[in-house]
Amino acid sequence: MLRKEDNGTWHLPDDFTELSIAEQTKLVEETAESLKEATGSIDRVISFNLNREQALDPLTLGEIIALKKRITPISLTIELTESMPLNIIKEYSSLLHQYDIALVLDDVGTGSNTFENIKHTLPYVDRIKFAMQNFRMAGKPEKIPECLSFWVHQAQKYCLGMVLEGVEDGNDQVLAQKFGINIQQGYLYGKPAAVVA
Repeated sequence: MLRKEDNGTWHLPDDFTELSIAEQTKLVEETAESLKEATGSIDRVISFNLNREQALDPLTLGEIIALKKRITPISLTIELTESMPLNIIKEYSSLLHQYDIALVLDDVGTGSNTFENIKHTLPYVDRIKFAMQNFRMAGKPEKIPECLSFWVHQAQKYCLGMVLEGVEDGNDQVLAQKFGINIQQGYLYGKPAAVVA
């Protein structure tokens, strides 16, 4: 996820549209090149988040497809952070899958990505991400197990991959294991860091 550094502290930008999609794809391409040079491995995945405004921009899909061609063989995943109209999800799904780009619904169960808003789009995506940190920030950590159980069931029903975000300690790992979630992200595994070229 795109983050800004301010006096040694990393935080989310106030507005993800501060940078154009063209500028963001350039940054992703630079990151991909750094990964190739640093690891010598091509078995890497880069995720690119889109909010509603960005996803609805008619130029975005072309920028993403061009980006994928430039960073191949590194894999690219597009994460939608807000619910989208069904016709837009269908368009993204159809075009992105032609270029082997995965489509993910981020922050399911919070914000605009409630079940009612996204249930009809689930057949068209590859993965869903459940963000425990959103429940914690809202002062509702006790709701995590019940809500996570619901979304794990949806992932199974629609044959989707499942990602658990906000993994901060061993207890969160145990929760992930209980639900069979193998893909996890969070501060337990590392905080954002600057890449020095």
